Amino acid sequence: MAPAEIREAIIEILEDIAPDEDLSTLEDPKAFRDQLELDSMDFLDIVMELRKRYRVQVPEEDYGHLNSMASTVEYLTPKMEDIAV
Repeated sequence: MAPAEIREAIIEILEDIAPDEDLSTLEDPKAFRDQLELDSMDFLDIVMELRKRYRVQVPEEDYGHLNSMASTVEYLTPKMEDIAV
């Protein structure tokens, strides 16, 4: 997957987890928690959806890399480069 495709995949996951959030104004460099009403369970849901949908494992020590859309895409790009959409 290309970075733009990974971003779209994350948007789809966020739409499922937080359907009431307006994701059209999401600023990629800004922390998700500063823009969205996400709690720790929502965050774990994102990690679980990545595992379920794309078989991507995110170890707990790497959770900090999923702070913003920009850092999430950067972190996932090498892990998801061989996944076809």
